[in-house]
Amino acid sequence: MSKARVSLHLPASLKSAAEQFAEKDGVSLNQFISVALAEKIGARGAAEFFAKRAKKADVARAIDFLENAPDVPPAASDEIVP
Repeated sequence: MSKARVSLHLPASLKSAAEQFAEKDGVSLNQFISVALAEKIGARGAAEFFAKRAKKADVARAIDFLENAPDVPPAASDEIVP
C-alpha cells in the first residue's frame, strides 16, 4: 500500500480531542485520524449506495410483499430480549 503525506491544519481543540481519543485507543494520532477518515468515507459511500438503491424502489411492491408475509412468531434467535 502506498502512502501519501498530508499537511493538515486543525483547530487546537480538535487536535487535543483527537490526541486524547488516540491515547485511549492506544494508537498514534496519525493512525487515529486515518481510521476516522476511513470511517467517514465508508459512511458516505454507504449513504450514497442506499440513496441510489432507494431511487429504484417500488413502494407498491414492497407494501404488497409485507402485506403477504406470513403471520408467524419470530424465530427464537430473532426475538427481542429486554
